[in-house]
Amino acid sequence: MKAYEIHLARVREYAEARKKQGRTVREIHGDTRPDELLRGLPVTVGSQDRTGVILKEDTFVELGNPSVASSAFVIWSDDPSVVEDGRITLIGPDIQESEGESLPFGQVIIVGGSDLKEEHYLDLERTQYASDQIEGYMLRSVPRRVWSRVSKEAAARGFSFETLGRALMAIFRQKHPLIQSTEIIFVTSGKEDVDQLDEIAAGVRKFSGELRRLVRQDDGTYECTEYNCSTCDNEAVCNAVREWIVLRRKKAAMEAEEVGS
Repeated sequence: MKAYEIHLARVREYAEARKKQGRTVREIHGDTRPDELLRGLPVTVGSQDRTGVILKEDTFVELGNPSVASSAFVIWSDDPSVVEDGRITLIGPDIQESEGESLPFGQVIIVGGSDLKEEHYLDLERTQYASDQIEGYMLRSVPRRVWSRVSKEAAARGFSFETLGRALMAIFRQKHPLIQSTEIIFVTSGKEDVDQLDEIAAGVRKFSGELRRLVRQDDGTYECTEYNCSTCDNEAVCNAVREWIVLRRKKAAMEAEEVGS
């Protein structure tokens, strides 16, 4: 069995166990074409010039504060049929039911595509942290976690986990054309539930860590644990290092040509 099949099976078992334990579980099904996903949403979604900063006094609900538990990961499959395309599953209370609260938060994004391969995974993983493209939703920069806020203004317009789920699905489908099916699971039912979800995430993180080591061996890049460059203090350094790597490769190529001529 492939690694992603094991992870997906464990997530399915996890969700079923929560139902048997009496957790509130809601499922929303919809059209996953990007234009339909965004139709009728109460906030705008897409790359726009916005700071994304939501102050504490402007926060309707906080999700995944490290003090209450957080876990987030992406699972991919090269068999689109194993992904429940368009399904958003919420285990626990919705945003509109949680004004003023700080909720434990789990987020699992599952994508399928017959042409998806391991080399696409790291980019898929980074895409889950695209909060700067969702109006009224701010993501704090915490590696491999989702610590976020929903603004009072967005909540007043009707922002819910359906809103967040559809926005994330649209972003994934727009950014990764190879994706043929998408599914999302959100967990807000309690710290214990999120901690148990994070036990599954540990296996996913081990897989992605191995991929990063392979990437460094192949092309000389380095591992970065930040996923939102705009909030990272080292963005300028990273950009400089990337430019230096490009220049070094060009110089090496030119020297090789001179030797061969």
